[in-house]
Amino acid sequence: VPDNTFEPVDGTPDRVGALTRITVHTKGVDKGGKKLRFTARTTAVQRAERLALEYVEGAFRGTAEFTLTRLEDGGTRLVMFFRASPQGQLAFLARLVDVGAMHTRATRAAFGRLNQLLSTGTPAASAAGGAR
Repeated sequence: VPDNTFEPVDGTPDRVGALTRITVHTKGVDKGGKKLRFTARTTAVQRAERLALEYVEGAFRGTAEFTLTRLEDGGTRLVMFFRASPQGQLAFLARLVDVGAMHTRATRAAFGRLNQLLSTGTPAASAAGGAR
């Protein structure tokens, strides 16, 4: 995902209790612009099926859940549920603009780019079994 970076703080994200620092680069990595930083704690893991997180520090507080479902054609459906509230300066900005709509647009764009990468037969797609 070109606009987000993830930095493990305490263990790997696939371990319950692990912390991961997330940075959303609003104009893309290394392209300037505002950066939204927050920390997620892994709360549940079902390998190859589900990852649940709690946002515990930074620009958001709340939860997120990623689920993977195998499709009949051999692909994989990735779904994200994001239930979080903006904090700090982002909470102030949320009074002026629809942060939820901005998140939805950015997430759809990121998943669209991920789908393109995985379905074009790149090395990542080969390693992932061509998932989409």
